[in-house]
Amino acid sequence: MIMARVLVFAFDLKEASQIRRIRSLLQLGYDVRSLAFQRGNMNADFVPDWTNTSLGHVPNENYGKRLLALIRALWPTFRSRQDLRSADVIVARNFDLLILAWMARSLFGRRRVPIVYECLDIHRLFTRPDAIGALMRWCERRLLARVQLLIVSSPGFVEHYFVPVQGFLGDVSIIENKLWFDGAKVSRPLDAPRRDAQGPIILSWVGSIRCAPSLQILLQTADRMGKDVQINIHGNVHRHAVGDIDAAVESRENIRFFGPYSYPGDLEAIYAGSDLVWAQDLWQSGANSDWLLPNRIYEASWFGCPSIAVETTETGRKVAAEQLGLTISEPSADALVALLRRITRPELSALSQGILEQDDKQFELRPEAIADALSPAFRISPADR
Repeated sequence: MIMARVLVFAFDLKEASQIRRIRSLLQLGYDVRSLAFQRGNMNADFVPDWTNTSLGHVPNENYGKRLLALIRALWPTFRSRQDLRSADVIVARNFDLLILAWMARSLFGRRRVPIVYECLDIHRLFTRPDAIGALMRWCERRLLARVQLLIVSSPGFVEHYFVPVQGFLGDVSIIENKLWFDGAKVSRPLDAPRRDAQGPIILSWVGSIRCAPSLQILLQTADRMGKDVQINIHGNVHRHAVGDIDAAVESRENIRFFGPYSYPGDLEAIYAGSDLVWAQDLWQSGANSDWLLPNRIYEASWFGCPSIAVETTETGRKVAAEQLGLTISEPSADALVALLRRITRPELSALSQGILEQDDKQFELRPEAIADALSPAFRISPADR
């Protein structure tokens, strides 16, 4: 049996979600190769167990240097032209890589090989109301007309941006940021944990720590609630985004920063030690942050830990509709403190138990879901390429 060949253009070889995506494709039996940048945010010692062509280092946020990095990446891409020519499907994860994938296919590959555009976030450059924003949206529309499939992680991206703003009417698949188990599955608890009724409420922030507004809300909540709350922070810190988190944590006895963790091995202990998880992204409020669905709501729910989100966002609507936690009316310390002072231990236990009784498939990404999502690209006849 000949395996389908998938070539992935990746934004950061060592980023955890990127590793999980490629390994999920390998588990499906695809012959997967990648061309990937590195950003240096995490997993410095990671070595891929698949064939990868390095595209070099690309900085965070510096778009001038990122453009130069794309131009420099044409040379290693040219050297990998045989991978381009033998690919059945090309997957480009994020807009930078879509530009490179389209250029590479046009210059070095077969022009009609399907390109899948996997949009992980709607960057703020695309929602700016000025001429720069208009130019970025025009560029994206031009490339959207040349892709065979758009993959997003939240229906909010389609409903609020790709259809009304970009006028995209092509094939769309949704792959939510659910838990992916590369090896043995971590079992879900059967019952909600019993908590010390006299201890503080433990509120955790888990994942990529890059949202400065969230950090400020949590710091203000810690200051106002004192010994009645314990805030635990787990994950890789994007210091270009949140600044000097260490000084903020060290000056407060009721905040602890645990640093990076192993996925999925450490998740059970993290969520077992949490009463609630802060699930709301506020990094780009009014746009991307309002539309996304973060992986932490699926991770937390797998282990029966209720999430907190803002009710007017896609995250908040999902949390409320599927009874995955609690919502607040606005992203503020006032609203969060009021919720934490109002909620009771029996209410938290009941909420946790209700989440644990939901079907596993609500929170776990399974191979067949990825295969189904990619199927529109594979349906294109080889004669049409």
